[in-house]
Amino acid sequence: MTQAQQSIQSLGACSSAGISAPVITIDGPSGTGKGTIAGLLATHLGWHLLDSGALYRTLALAARRQGVDLDDNAALGRLAAQVEVQLKGEQVQLDGEDVSPAIRTAEAGADASRVAVHPQVRAALLGWQRDAAVAPGLVADGRDMGSRVFPDAVLKLYLDASPEERAQRRYKQLKDKGMDANLRDLVQALRVRDERDQGRAESPLQVPDGGILVDSTSKSIDEVFAQVLDLARAALASTGV
Repeated sequence: MTQAQQSIQSLGACSSAGISAPVITIDGPSGTGKGTIAGLLATHLGWHLLDSGALYRTLALAARRQGVDLDDNAALGRLAAQVEVQLKGEQVQLDGEDVSPAIRTAEAGADASRVAVHPQVRAALLGWQRDAAVAPGLVADGRDMGSRVFPDAVLKLYLDASPEERAQRRYKQLKDKGMDANLRDLVQALRVRDERDQGRAESPLQVPDGGILVDSTSKSIDEVFAQVLDLARAALASTGV
């Protein structure tokens, strides 16, 4: 698997250059399987993979540790320009520490949604995300990849599923890890996060212009991936990539 292995001095350090490689974006709310699908597609194509959500989760973790208010736009923007983050495949390092497990909790996801509403945070991360688009290509997973970060992507997908289905998946994941979980609470938490992500003024969660909606409700990962792969093949063939 060809993965982006980017080392950066700070989240806000990179400036946006011209996009130099084809990009496929996969957006959607939490629990739709977009991260898994993005990874499978990147593996199949031999392209780089960008998990944009990991950046927001890591910034939120850094803010918690440094006592920065998650609702303070300016302070979070400054923090994004200071912390050192390194992505190596699925491993995420914050100031040299592997924080991969710490940023994959439900609480980290909720915190990421809070910091992601801030314009200064999104501006700080925009250039670095675009700089990840290098040859031979990039599969970008997130919430505004197709609508803002890569509006000229060769294929823009939006994965969705009902809150109940997504909560059930999360419930199973937690139980499989031996962790306590309440299905009703998970559904409510997903609904709150969806409303926050869709209602934010800066880069709201939405189906991007020209995007294709893929509903993963009641579908297996294999079924969704087969559909996505067909769409990717058709898009790449039509663009001559």
